[in-house]
Amino acid sequence: MESGSEFPGNDSAVNSIRIPSIVQQTMEFIKSDDPNLKIQAAKEIRRYTKTSQKHRRHFSGAIEQLVAMLRSESPDCYEAALLAILNLAVKDEMNKIAIVNAGALQPLICFLNSNCSNLREYATAALLTLSASAINKPKISASGAIPLLLEILRDGSPQEKVDGLMALYNLSTHPENLSIILAAKAVSPLVHLLKICKKSSKTAEKCSALLESLLGFDEGRTALTSEAGGVLAVVEILECGSLQSREHAVGALLTMCESDRCRYREPILREGVIPGLLELTVQGTPKAQSKAQTLLDLLRDSPYQRAEFQADILENIVCDIISHIDGEDRGGKAQKMLAEMVKISREQSLKHLQHRASACTPKDRPLSNCTSEVSSK
Repeated sequence: MESGSEFPGNDSAVNSIRIPSIVQQTMEFIKSDDPNLKIQAAKEIRRYTKTSQKHRRHFSGAIEQLVAMLRSESPDCYEAALLAILNLAVKDEMNKIAIVNAGALQPLICFLNSNCSNLREYATAALLTLSASAINKPKISASGAIPLLLEILRDGSPQEKVDGLMALYNLSTHPENLSIILAAKAVSPLVHLLKICKKSSKTAEKCSALLESLLGFDEGRTALTSEAGGVLAVVEILECGSLQSREHAVGALLTMCESDRCRYREPILREGVIPGLLELTVQGTPKAQSKAQTLLDLLRDSPYQRAEFQADILENIVCDIISHIDGEDRGGKAQKMLAEMVKISREQSLKHLQHRASACTPKDRPLSNCTSEVSSK
């Protein structure tokens, strides 16, 4: 009320006076030798920078003191500083760079190894935010963060896994980081995450995007085919993922097949990829449609038995679908022919799987032994 009487009807004038005084007092506290005042200041900075870009600019001068607090032996001190740093870095490129330049990476790496789940979660979120800056990406990878982020993908909480994956994806967009991520054996935890996440989720999208990049390397392709269910996990995303995820999945499989058709064509076909590819030629993004058509072409000449089923019929339908996509009537007729082709392919896939199961079942062993072996997998 008193402020209202001094500045009637002018709240902005009140705020213009209050904000500098708040910043000044908080900056005095953060520079104080009193740990309690430092903690109080860090909490104030966190509160004011939660949603305000203006306050992130106002309090950028506190970054060095906050980073120094990360090295404190007091949990209250370094946790308050970490939470303030998190908010300061959001949507502020200059603050992101300043935080890394002030030396924040070393304590953040230590926090990733902490037994405290909250601290690990905050540190992972901080690395996610900082890794959005192109300037920070090589510095973060050089700090040794990548192997620890992959450990989080294996053993972290659900939120840690999501943030860790997003941080790895950010880092992967710097070309030199891909080989570091691959050397840290990223394919296995990525495949595991792909298996357990919702296929239409953002997590699946980033997983499939990262795998597509890693499969550009021979080591990545070998790792995927060596991983139990690795190719199948990618095929399932191709079938059930979001449009963007399906584009990454078909891109990953196409990269494999183009790199060595003889080596990868059969493992891809074995997982029943044809129906999903056929749907993608009509229902995918323009890039996914093109890649699916190219991959179908590469798989068509496979010596793999299942590709021989009514090959002339399937090839004719594919040609018809493609011609209708390019023509004026790309709606009803193409969808009708697609359904026909998918039906044929699914029927032959089922027959082939039944044949494989029959051929692989040991007929002279007790049923109980077979059941026990399957249960142990």
